[in-house]
Amino acid sequence: MENIRLNNGLDCPVIGIGTFMLAPVDAQNSVREALKMGYRLIDTANAYVNERAVGRGMRESGIPREEIFLSTKLWTSEYENPNAVDETLERLGVDYVDLLYIHQPAGNWLAGYRQLEKAYREGKAKSIGISNFEGKYIAELETKWEIVPQFIQVEAHPYFPQDELRIILDKYGIRLMAWYPLGHGDRFLIEEPVFKKLGKKYGKSSAQVILRWHTQMGFVVIPGSKNVDHIKDNMNILDFSLTNEEMNEISTLNKGKRYYIRTDAALAGFAGWQPTYEKK
Repeated sequence: MENIRLNNGLDCPVIGIGTFMLAPVDAQNSVREALKMGYRLIDTANAYVNERAVGRGMRESGIPREEIFLSTKLWTSEYENPNAVDETLERLGVDYVDLLYIHQPAGNWLAGYRQLEKAYREGKAKSIGISNFEGKYIAELETKWEIVPQFIQVEAHPYFPQDELRIILDKYGIRLMAWYPLGHGDRFLIEEPVFKKLGKKYGKSSAQVILRWHTQMGFVVIPGSKNVDHIKDNMNILDFSLTNEEMNEISTLNKGKRYYIRTDAALAGFAGWQPTYEKK
């Protein structure tokens, strides 16, 4: 497994298993099988309501806790809950997480970030991050953080490689973890001729070529699936490298195209929503 070094000296795998939209039973199975086949990064969130299942999958895998890089996110309704971090750890069945995010720039997000900083100082989070903080949100946080985050999780792919955001990230050594790494829904990205051409050259699928592009960009990717074969294929990207010329060719696909457009109305809705967590 390849790793990247974070701005606090911690190492993180470049590819992991995401659990967004996975029901608890599927998250448990995917996490268990992914860890058995060599994955060491797991990403979940309060809002995915599968943290207990992720914890069960980790334990069932037999992989020692210290070998797993576990990432989760505090939801907006938890930002002002003084017990939010401890309750998150309890659901996961762990004493610490390797990465703890605040999930959205909604509600009292600064209170949420202060929770991350406190958890970091107490050793309950080995690194901290921000999710979906772009533009004015990261600009404001930049003036208020006491501890610089190690990660940001945002939409990123060859159609939208986050050029503007990366100017700020590079200044602080903040790493990018990509969601929608293969585009979303319309399949236009994955069917671009350049990926078919490179896939034929390297004996890989278009999806594998795109995921390799991400890791060579310095991004971390967390594609999710409940299909064990897909999980295995997503990891099988580390035995080839794209050339500088090929990376430059892929860069011409940059359209500034997002698949998800955040609105103020959506952020207001996030602030008012409370997850219904899986019971013990």
